[in-house]
Amino acid sequence: MLTAMTEGRRKWTATWSTYVNPRGSDINIRSGPQMREYEQIADRIAAEKVGPVLDWGCGWGQVTDLLRKRGVDVVSCDYLEDDSQGTVRLERFPDITMHVCRDPVELPFPDDHFEAVLSCGVLEHVQDPAASLVELHRVLRPGGRLFVYKLPNRFSYLEVIARGLGLYYHGKLQYDRVYDRRRVFELIPGNGFRIDSFRRSNMLPLTLSSPLAWRYAARIARINELLGGVPVVNLVATNLEVDATAVSESNVFDLRQRSAAAQSEERARHQQHAGRERELHRDVA
Repeated sequence: MLTAMTEGRRKWTATWSTYVNPRGSDINIRSGPQMREYEQIADRIAAEKVGPVLDWGCGWGQVTDLLRKRGVDVVSCDYLEDDSQGTVRLERFPDITMHVCRDPVELPFPDDHFEAVLSCGVLEHVQDPAASLVELHRVLRPGGRLFVYKLPNRFSYLEVIARGLGLYYHGKLQYDRVYDRRRVFELIPGNGFRIDSFRRSNMLPLTLSSPLAWRYAARIARINELLGGVPVVNLVATNLEVDATAVSESNVFDLRQRSAAAQSEERARHQQHAGRERELHRDVA
């Protein structure tokens, strides 16, 4: 077991800092409003009274730390390429031992091991989202919960601004993906889960590290929460959030059929609307 970051992780962090985000790879944990959001996420999961919880792709370990402080039984894991260690102690939270995943999909845990899995800013970065969801389903107990937070919204106005300013945006890394409601309802039910709730969140930039942002973090979070609940306006929110439940294998096929039927109906409506527009244009001409 290591007591600090591995050499591979140090190299990864350096690369991330210089190439991906000029503000540094730890900007999220140096930002008052962003840490406030992590606290809200931890509060929601703690209120579910589930455990053990897998913090999948735990990163620096800030959410694991917050969950532990709320009495949640939580296990951390992350994928480290070219790392032979089974576990490491996290640099920022050395009291947390993280399980190292040597494969981008496979997890080092037995079947039916967890009551819940948290994906906080992770699903959008993985190489094979469908395969990863199937693997999460494997390690969840029947009826286990999946919490997906900070999934990047395809229509986010902040993503456009970040790209223009040369900051990190989703799409800068090789496997980055952005999502919309349709893609979420294709992907998650198609791989073993029933979606219980779907939300759009974060209308304001949260990675603000100034002392003033820390001082007013609670107020910023409150305004951000209120704006995120405004219909139509929240279509350009930064993130999507999903609460889902693992279904039995016998129900997966039914979910896929219903998802496919819903997609077919949506395509039919779109084609019908497009046909009406073409007829209107012909009449005008």
